[in-house]
Amino acid sequence: MHPLRAYLHRFVPDLLDADWLALAPALRVQHLARGEHFIQAGQYQPVLALLLHGTCRLYYPRPNGEERTTYFFFEHHLLADYAGCLTGNASQLSIQALVDTELVVFDYAVLRRLYDERPVYQRFGRLIAEYHLLGTDARLVEQLLFSPEERYRALLASGKTKILERIPQHLVANYLGITPVSLSRIRARVARGR
Repeated sequence: MHPLRAYLHRFVPDLLDADWLALAPALRVQHLARGEHFIQAGQYQPVLALLLHGTCRLYYPRPNGEERTTYFFFEHHLLADYAGCLTGNASQLSIQALVDTELVVFDYAVLRRLYDERPVYQRFGRLIAEYHLLGTDARLVEQLLFSPEERYRALLASGKTKILERIPQHLVANYLGITPVSLSRIRARVARGR
């Protein structure tokens, strides 16, 4: 089964062959080299992609040149500038490949057309929006209410082991909103059982 079809089945298990065939011709493969961007802040790119192989990070560049990493994508994650797709505005975020990455990509306009033509896609759109809303809300709560050590402990407890296994420590620190030195201290305290 095509990886994107398997992803769709997670949300809409009643997806029929005819439904899949309405989307399949619009798919294309895209390769990103390490450091290359799928989307950059300031661009308008109304596309969605399923990450087949590799790792990407979502970050927000700040005017002072700093970056704030808010999410990591691994195999079988759907990625996009969803707000840009909905509003037609240029992106405020950037999505960058951390290693050589392969994506299957399709235009958001295709999905919008399928919303009208095939109800199963409309249900998929609603369910994926709800899924991402819950994830964004949980991330916001962590950032606003948890201390840096509580954020690190929550990451350990979350089962998001790929972040700890595959992401460089300086980016894990950036994701947690702390410096690499602070992360080292927190890791040492947690390892000692404090």
